[in-house]
Amino acid sequence: MKEAVYFVGAGPGDKDLITVKGMKVLQEADVIIYAGSLVSPELLDWTKEGAQIYNSAGLNLNEVLTIIKEGVAQGKKVVRLHTGDPTIYGAIREQIDNLEQEGIECRVIPGVSSFTASAGAINKEVTLPAVGPTGLL
Repeated sequence: MKEAVYFVGAGPGDKDLITVKGMKVLQEADVIIYAGSLVSPELLDWTKEGAQIYNSAGLNLNEVLTIIKEGVAQGKKVVRLHTGDPTIYGAIREQIDNLEQEGIECRVIPGVSSFTASAGAINKEVTLPAVGPTGLL
């Protein structure tokens, strides 16, 4: 069975705000592709020695997908490290659709989003029961 590709949320910038699960997968990864213009490079301190690390800031979608597919074909654990939570404005759908068409399993590990981190930093909550039970992004 092919190894899955992990789309990991890196959190809002503070390396301590990555989730425990995200950190574990990052530590186990053989190939890491991260958005250098957005993701804190301090997170790369947790990668294992010998891991292949690619900054996607200068790569197009096809180049990123090629790196992912080559890693999977070689049986490597591949992490696509996204800023914040990849499910919120993460632009992962196009990547996942392409990979799943090739029979490559994808798993998403959510991260702390900037809007929740910001609310926490100022000791506020995102929703207020007295005002309304919902929040809008």
